[in-house]
Amino acid sequence: ENLESVIKLTKLFATSFKIDRELFEISYLNLLSDSSTHFLLAEVNDLVIGYSLGYDHYALYANGRVAWVEEIFVLEEYRRNGVASSLMNEMEKWAISRNAKLIALVSRRAKDFYLSIGYEESAMYFRKLLKI
Repeated sequence: ENLESVIKLTKLFATSFKIDRELFEISYLNLLSDSSTHFLLAEVNDLVIGYSLGYDHYALYANGRVAWVEEIFVLEEYRRNGVASSLMNEMEKWAISRNAKLIALVSRRAKDFYLSIGYEESAMYFRKLLKI
């Protein structure tokens, strides 16, 4: 029921990819049905103002599960009001409930925010876009 709102937010979030509606819907439905996925919406008066998307998986180096925040976005006019902190707090609670050893994410725009809520810098991020 929130598909349209999430598409609008994701279009604002995505800077490296153009959102394709058909492919978005496939991804959205698959994520919502995947037990390793945690998807949260932030709402004010029935308006979706933000979301977070994360997942967890087993990792050998951690001797167990690790959680990953793949996406988090809050509309600009609602930033600096605790929305992102609340979303991250809920992601952390979920990760703990899944017995994750750590929670991590990549960010190039919000370093100060993550440092302020107790995260530390750990590694560099590398990527390679694949042609399929």
